[in-house]
Amino acid sequence: MDYLRVVLAAFAAFIVYMALGALLFTRRTMRAEFQKYPAVYRSQESMKAVMPIGMVGMFLSMLALAALFARIHPEGAPLIAGMKYGAVIGVFSIGSFVLHNHVNLNIGGRLTALQAVAYFVEWLAVGVVIAAVYR
Repeated sequence: MDYLRVVLAAFAAFIVYMALGALLFTRRTMRAEFQKYPAVYRSQESMKAVMPIGMVGMFLSMLALAALFARIHPEGAPLIAGMKYGAVIGVFSIGSFVLHNHVNLNIGGRLTALQAVAYFVEWLAVGVVIAAVYR
């Protein structure tokens, strides 16, 4: 496993994840759904104070995923392998995070479905980026 490539892949995946998150989660449709649940979700303004904690957490997650990819594909792999890897992470995220939160949080099915799509797209892209950079 090449540690430099793992860190570079994690950093690139983090950038893509954050950019896609900004694009997908700030769309009017998604914002409107989040605003229906002010007792559950922080306001955009109050989120700014804790955003650095979330960013550190996501970067650590990207490091773990890049290291796992490197263990599975120590010599690198084609982008299709990254796409499959990202799809598996996306399915895991939907089951362990999105649907789990639907049960634990008092949110509606529409928000749950929108989150499922957004997170799947993010994780799919993360898998591709990790594969592209780790090559």
